[in-house]
Amino acid sequence: MSGTIAKTDRLTCAPSRAARELDLKRSEFDLAVNLGLVRTVPDEGGGGGRRVARTEIDRLRAEEGFPDQLRQRVATVGTNEGAELMRVTPARFTSLARFGLLVPVRFYLNRYRTVVWLYLAEELRQFATEESNARLLTGRTPTPLREALKEGLDRRPRNWRGRHVGFLLRQAGDDPWAHAAAVACLLDTADVAEVVQDPCEREHLNRCRPRLPARGAPGSPAAELVETLMTASEPDEVAWFRADLAHTMETARRERPVSPPPAAEDRSAPLDQPRSPGLLGRLRRRGRRPRAGRRDA
Repeated sequence: MSGTIAKTDRLTCAPSRAARELDLKRSEFDLAVNLGLVRTVPDEGGGGGRRVARTEIDRLRAEEGFPDQLRQRVATVGTNEGAELMRVTPARFTSLARFGLLVPVRFYLNRYRTVVWLYLAEELRQFATEESNARLLTGRTPTPLREALKEGLDRRPRNWRGRHVGFLLRQAGDDPWAHAAAVACLLDTADVAEVVQDPCEREHLNRCRPRLPARGAPGSPAAELVETLMTASEPDEVAWFRADLAHTMETARRERPVSPPPAAEDRSAPLDQPRSPGLLGRLRRRGRRPRAGRRDA
């Protein structure tokens, strides 16, 4: 084992070290990995997680314009900076984002528990320069967009989830259980329990669960708000994730079936019953949306 670890350390490095060698902040590095700009490999030293091959670091450092070019590709902006970049008002920018035309890549909660959405600066520049979008940036807001926003439409959370599951699936590589866990982590626990009824399989899914954005202290208002943002809530979205989970589970069962551990019967009783859907699940099933505190304009 020690020989394997020593060899791994020579050929690869941890994400924190890779970020330093690429002159990126850790948040920038993580985004670069998510976007596929930095390729990672499984940790063969037994520690789990991902590492970066030194050949990959050498490749990136040898690219023209390093490190500025790489930093520009992962640069993110909020509403005000994004509006300035696109030469529109913050109100117009927010309308475009709520309608789903601008897709956030990250979010965080500020100290007032307001959701701050972040967008790739590179994508906003591209959107603003495309001729077909000119009518959306100037003059009167198109009627379909205006009417939808009056009804309270906000596609930012859903668009973030759709984008984030793509990131997670890229990180999953060829592991079918990691694929299934990536889909399951964005579903309510009750939905997962209905699709994956075997308690041993659900336990294995939990072990493969990918790292999600920080949620805050368990049970806190901030944690509840983040939980709401990260859980599929619209009926067609839930149906899509459930169908995808069922499909990926079929592949996982076929390629890497899970064997029940010894005396599984003694430990599985509580897991045989689906967990309570919680406030989010109950509200969703009644056709109501949970109030998630204030959000950015």
